[in-house]
Formats: sequence, C-alpha cells, structure tokens
Amino acid sequence: MPIPKSFIQQLLMYCDIEDIVSSYLPLKREGKNQKTLCPFHSEKTPSMVIYPNTQSFYCFGCGAGGDVISFIMRIENLDYVEAVHFLAKRVGLTVPEEGESDRAGQIKARILEINRESARFFHHCLKSPMGRAGYEYFKQRQLSDQTIVKYGLGFAPDSWNALRDHLRKKGFTYEEMEQAAVVRKGRNDSVYDQFRNRVMFPIIDVRGNVIAFGGRVLDDSKPKYLNSNDTLVFKKSRNLFSLNFAKNSKEKRLILAEGYMDVIAIHAAGFENVVATLGTALTSEQSRLISKYAEEVVIAYDSDEAGQKATHRAINLLSEVGVSTKILKMEGAKDPDEYIKKFGAKRFEILLDASGDVIEFELGKIKKQFDIEDTNGKVEYTRRSVSVLASVKNRLEREVYAGLVAKETGVTVDSLMAQADALIKKRRRAEEKKEWNVIQTNQKVLSDRINPEKARHLRAARAEEGIIALLLRYPDSCGEILSKIREEDFVTQFNQCVFSRINTLFRANNEIGLSDLNPDFSEPEFDRIAAMVAESENENAAIAMLEDYISVLREYRSSLKAQDVKTLTPEDLERYRQEKSSR
Repeated sequence: MPIPKSFIQQLLMYCDIEDIVSSYLPLKREGKNQKTLCPFHSEKTPSMVIYPNTQSFYCFGCGAGGDVISFIMRIENLDYVEAVHFLAKRVGLTVPEEGESDRAGQIKARILEINRESARFFHHCLKSPMGRAGYEYFKQRQLSDQTIVKYGLGFAPDSWNALRDHLRKKGFTYEEMEQAAVVRKGRNDSVYDQFRNRVMFPIIDVRGNVIAFGGRVLDDSKPKYLNSNDTLVFKKSRNLFSLNFAKNSKEKRLILAEGYMDVIAIHAAGFENVVATLGTALTSEQSRLISKYAEEVVIAYDSDEAGQKATHRAINLLSEVGVSTKILKMEGAKDPDEYIKKFGAKRFEILLDASGDVIEFELGKIKKQFDIEDTNGKVEYTRRSVSVLASVKNRLEREVYAGLVAKETGVTVDSLMAQADALIKKRRRAEEKKEWNVIQTNQKVLSDRINPEKARHLRAARAEEGIIALLLRYPDSCGEILSKIREEDFVTQFNQCVFSRINTLFRANNEIGLSDLNPDFSEPEFDRIAAMVAESENENAAIAMLEDYISVLREYRSSLKAQDVKTLTPEDLERYRQEKSSR
C-alpha cells in the first residue's frame, strides 16, 4: 500500500524546509527567501534559493529543485520512501504504512529481482565451459576463487540472447529487462543482451542489492569497460563500487581507486576500506557519500594523464565536503593492482601510510618540470606554485606552504602571499561571472531533454509553465484556474502531463501542492516543475497574467498549419473547427 497522503501532509507540516536545509547548509536571508551555496554542484556564488511560502527550493545554477522530501532524497542519497522515513524519524513521527506510490515501487522490485538473477546467471556462466575465457582472465589477474565468489564475479557469454532468454524463462518481460538495462531494443523492436563476451562485475549497494553491472572486454575492442545505464535503482553519480564492503571497515580512512580490478586487488590484499567510482570521475554526490564513512581519503588513481586529471577533481570535491585527502605516490607501477603484484601487500601498506600531502604533491609535480637553478625555470616554478597556493583555503596553511616555496626560490613569503591573494580574488570574480552567465542565459532550452518541444513552441511552453506555476503557488485559485483551461489546450506533452496530474489530484482532494507531484515524476522532471514554481514570484502580476497565458495557448491552437490539420483525429478536427468558428 502507498504511504497515505494524509501522513505526507502531516510530515510536511512538521518539516519546515528552512529548518531542514539549514541543518546541512548555512542560509542567508534575501528578502522573504533564503539563499545558500548549492550542495549539488560546485559553485562560489550562492544560487540555491529556499522559498518558505511554497516550502520549496531551486538552484538557478544546476537546476536542482523540489520540496523538502526531494532535498533529503538528493543530499542523503535516498529514494522517496526512504526519505519519508528519514524525515519522519527526525521529527518523531511513525510512518503508518510502508510502500511506494503508484507503479514505481513495483518496477524497482522487479529490476532488483532481474539484477539478482542476472548476477547468478553471469556467475554460473563463469564456472561453465562457456565462461572459460573469463575465468582464465581472472586467474591471470591472480584472483583467488574465494575473491571471485566474494565479489560475485561473472562472465557474459558471446551471445545476443543468452541472458534475455534465461530471464524470459524466469518470467520477466522484455519491458522489465529493458527497464533494468540488461537488454537493449534494436531494429523492429527486437531485444538483445546489453553485455556480451565480457567479464562481469556486479555493483552492490550498502543494503546488499545488486543494482547494476560493469563489464570488461577480454580483447582490444571498445569500449573497454561498459557500465549499466541509469535505472530506477541505480545512478552512476551516486554510488561507489565495493562500498558494501568498505562501510564495514573500522578505519576512518578510505582508499579511492580508479577501477574495479584495482579495488578487488587492494581488497584481496587485506584492505577492506577501498572503493571506486563507476566509469566516471568523482562526482559531488559521491564525495558527500564518502564523507559519511571517512574523514580521510587516500587517492590511488593511475599515474597517467587521465588519472592525474581525475585526481585534481577529486581533491577539490572532497575538500568541499570536509574530507582531507592524501595522494598515493607509486613508483615502479602504473596502478595499485600492478604495485601489489610486484611488491606485495606489506609494501603497499607502507605506501599508504606514507601517502603525501596534496599540496606538497602538487608542488613536487611542478618542481619536476623546471630547473630552478635556471632563472627562467625559477620564475615559471614560482608562478605556477602561486597558483597552487591560491587553491589552499585556510590562510595559515597557505602561509606554511608559501614558506616551503620561499626556501626553494628565495622569494619572500610576503610576496608569495600577496600574489596568491590577488589570484584568489581574480578567480573568485571570474567564477562569479561565469556562474551568473550560466544562470542568466538559461542554456537548458537549447538541449531540453525533459520538454524537447519547448524550443519549437517557446511562447506556448512559457504560457503553460506560467499556468502550472499559478496552480502550485496559489492553490486557493486552483478551482478558478482549472475552470478556464483544459488539458487539450496545452501544446507540449510534458507540460500537458504535469497539468493533467495536477488536475486529477485537485479534483480528488480539492487541494494541490508541489510535494503532491514528487512521487509521480522522475528527479529531473521534478526539478523542472520546481523551476516553474521558482520563476513565478509576484502573485498579483502572475494572477493578472493568467488570461494572457490562456489566450496564448488558444491562439496557438487556433492557428494550426494546414499540414497539422491533416494529422488530427476526427475529435480534434471537430474541436479545431468549433474553435475557428467561435473566433
């Protein structure tokens, strides 16, 4: 059974969005609203606004938005039901009935069942003659049978339909398999296996659910690694490989490796506290997840150029969530897997304990590029060192590192600090300008995946958004607004869907709010709805615009082109004729 609407309303009464958000972020009042730095993307200028009157939030920088439940979903990495339970526990309420609204909960359960059965299938294949190549690959990488079983490693046969047919026999539909991202749809609606002729790495969440897969080829074909697409149970940017094991470690230190095999090799060597990102560079969501389990992270990325770029990004993101970072300095091996094989677990442990300070690592890397005995080399080393110093947020720490550079170059600490301060100010101004430009230009319209029709019907889409905003911001006017506009008057499908849901909910309950839409729309869709609400500020001006919005839509509908008329259904054609004759 779904969680009763009456309980959600009660919960929202207890959970003031300003109180909840302020427990995570410092808020600054700006008129009747509050503003803060958005925790969902990196920024220097606050662009997230908290709206007390609608109990909603919206970030004009990255587009994240919604109600207090969706805020908790994002910041705590929870699904809707988990976020409701989280908030209920926080305010001392008991959720009367567990479950998820509509069909989403059932779909999630089926996806998890498919993933579990797929993992069993891949593991069975690895042990069978058809998986011999995969098994030999793992053995060449010196993995024991115990490690293979512990991680549930497997093999996807070189077949277009092996897994598909297996799952079909287990009672799963092609649609469900596609929703789980284990199959793909081809031409003529044919369905084929997503993973073929690859060793398989199940991705398991902290609750023990198989939520996705990573697959590696055994030859030189591309892509080398293939990861599951995002599904209802899996978001690449919000999960970490092997966190299900690492969370049990008593250490407050996590090792952040680059790939599946590095993680497994480090874990097999006796270090349980190791994780990896999932085919992407570290994200802000993953860094917040790490902060729940560790106070310090040792970054053990590959020593190649891509690994170094990923290291820079990880350092910045982890710093933003208060996690200190160190860099693993490997010599004689390109990655942790190779290092452990060559030198053993004990040497790797010594390497971990000796991992270097991030700033010293950056300065040392620059120093290797220049001959500081040469005047030009010393100038360039000093200039680049100032750039590193400017990245140190704490002024006292910055001065300590400036002292190290001063000893090597002969430049005074005061000069280095002055140069760093000037660069910090310059960067801050540039960052603020860049963020403001992104907000002002609103580039989302150019590549709009949520409402792809908006760019072609911009004027009509904006009128639709204005009507939706009125309905959600001023619920007392809902009855009057709904009496003046019909679902058929909407031009773009997404806005029509939102309006239809609002209409249905209002007719059923005689009330509506932004939070009522949360269970019915995906996170990006809910962000878009929150944006509509956020961008409609002045009540008197907005209400006065209602007739204009309606006029725009009706005018648009009544000015269909001849080729559009040809594609209308008989019912739509009759409505179009009546509208034309009534003008």
